[in-house]
Amino acid sequence: MGFLFPRSIAAALLGLCLFALASLTPSAAIRPNKIEYQLAALPNGLTVVLSEDHSTPIVHVQLWYHVGSKNEKPGRTGFAHLFEHLMFKGSKNVQPEGHTGMISGRGGQSNAYTTDDETVFWETLPAQDLPLALWLEADRMATLRIDKETFANERAVVKEERRLRVDNQPFGRLNEIIYDQAFMVHPYKHSTIGSMEDLEAASVEDVRDFYRTYYVPSNATLAIVGDFDSAQALALVTQYLGRVPKADHDVPRDIPQEPAQTKEKRVTLQEPWPLPAVVVAYHVTHDGHADAYPLHIAAKVLSDGQSSRIYQELVYKKQIAVAAFGQANLIENPNLFYAVAIVQPGQTTEDAATALIAEFDRLKAEPISEHELQRTKNQFARDYILMRESNQNKAMQLAHAIVIHADVKTADDEFEIFQNLTTADVQRVARTYFRPENRLVLTVMPSERGGR
Repeated sequence: MGFLFPRSIAAALLGLCLFALASLTPSAAIRPNKIEYQLAALPNGLTVVLSEDHSTPIVHVQLWYHVGSKNEKPGRTGFAHLFEHLMFKGSKNVQPEGHTGMISGRGGQSNAYTTDDETVFWETLPAQDLPLALWLEADRMATLRIDKETFANERAVVKEERRLRVDNQPFGRLNEIIYDQAFMVHPYKHSTIGSMEDLEAASVEDVRDFYRTYYVPSNATLAIVGDFDSAQALALVTQYLGRVPKADHDVPRDIPQEPAQTKEKRVTLQEPWPLPAVVVAYHVTHDGHADAYPLHIAAKVLSDGQSSRIYQELVYKKQIAVAAFGQANLIENPNLFYAVAIVQPGQTTEDAATALIAEFDRLKAEPISEHELQRTKNQFARDYILMRESNQNKAMQLAHAIVIHADVKTADDEFEIFQNLTTADVQRVARTYFRPENRLVLTVMPSERGGR
């Protein structure tokens, strides 16, 4: 059993650990302990991963459904996110919002989130209340209630969420525009929150069919981390979730594959924004691919924060942009590596595009420095440690490895991969993906309404 330290002492010890790690060479980096786990599969197809942690008398439960916005069909976008809401609106034995109320009534917390690739529901609660969490998840997996009134109400909630987070925010639609222009057929083309038109056109039967298709045991992974005995916990999982009927169909995986881009694409659009935005984007590989790891390194060097190359070059040195940022969006299917410049008044979008492309080309022409590489490795080592501090984060690491990588061992194996990367690896992937014919240059100019 581990010792409990006061928060200030624990923070100080973590700081000392990170300070020591920062001074190490890659070959000398101290590897954190691996996550101990037990993996099982129920007859109905549910995958279960258990990891005991007796440091505190709590338990964390995550139920991952392998369905996200990429599983939606054209004209029916936003269903996965809408279902995140509907799953809290009552089932055969639980009233609307009763799930959240029962968990909070025991001093616990619960919530959910949706991405392009998965929908995740979670609870953190006292260890003795693990049966409650399992019963609640089993009940809504098997007997979710979807009626016209609930559907209409939640659709209105999601539409309002879209207005607040996307439509009424400066540059709020930028991500949607990037992906709509970068993809031709893959459903990454549309956003997770969906379009107003598709949400309005959806019917109750459409939503029920989505539920019957994807919210089945064979499409779900249950991760439990905390203070329990694994044999007893697995017996409880079998008692509650093992009773959910096995699906009578295979979960469809017919995702349209994006064709390779063969020439540079340049697009200029208008939006009601206060300043022009310039985006340079490249198609890249998927999470878990060998090239994904050096691409993560490249993203931190190029576009992660104010110390990154593009921020230093475009904002501080050349003063072309008021802000510059980007990311390598490495998820289940091949996605994008992109950088954005919000153009300074008086500067040109052409100069911003040229400066962004120059930074990508620099990664191809010359290796990053050993200092940049080591600093990035230290950041990954820090994140690796922090992502094992809580039961919730450990559950997330295990479930992600199972659902997205189809290999639970990657929850631990990636530490060595990052520590063994070289500057040559980063230059190699830059040359592989940052090619002119693989590039989108997107310019979004302020419309007349945006300039007022």
